[in-house]
Amino acid sequence: MKLYSYFRSSAAYRVRIALNLKNVDHELVPVNLLKSEQEGEAYLGKNPQGLLPAVETEQGVLAQSLAILEWLDETTEQAPLLSGDAWQRAQIRNLAYAIAVDIHPLNNLRVLKYLSNELGVSDEQKTKWYQDWIITGFDKVEQLLGDTQFCCGEQPSLADVCLVPQVFNALRFKVPMDNYPKIMAVYQHCNTLKAFADAAPEQQIDAQ
Repeated sequence: MKLYSYFRSSAAYRVRIALNLKNVDHELVPVNLLKSEQEGEAYLGKNPQGLLPAVETEQGVLAQSLAILEWLDETTEQAPLLSGDAWQRAQIRNLAYAIAVDIHPLNNLRVLKYLSNELGVSDEQKTKWYQDWIITGFDKVEQLLGDTQFCCGEQPSLADVCLVPQVFNALRFKVPMDNYPKIMAVYQHCNTLKAFADAAPEQQIDAQ
């Protein structure tokens, strides 16, 4: 299996965590978003969506991180990301989607590039945009968390796999995190686990 990744891509970060949790052997293939390599003919030939991440398997190429994560969960038994009964799995998805669907898309690189290049937004305004949408989302996520070490229950789930990269980005863009003690507790605990630590952006072969 090949994972096409960029070290700071939140969506690729999610998949790196899951592959580590599940001990899935894979080759990481860097695609530099800042150099627009995802728009090159070679990559588009594999993934017409032109986004990261993508996994290349014997069956073909699969993109969209949530689809990849659920596929991994359905094809591997180790470290299930969706466990429990139907209600518990729905709660995990609820948290994961609140991050991956409601927060992240407004702050990904192509949106930030559009703000700068097409709308002429200043760096200061762009940072405020980034911070405001994370704060709006985290205000809600904080209320959904309990007092466990992970987002839901006693083991890492799809929700944790989505939360950790989003907190990394929040810290990178200097979002004040004092109002989110539960979020930060989960983030810090997850990063004590090797699967999360090894997936961190600074540990990647393309880190800059």
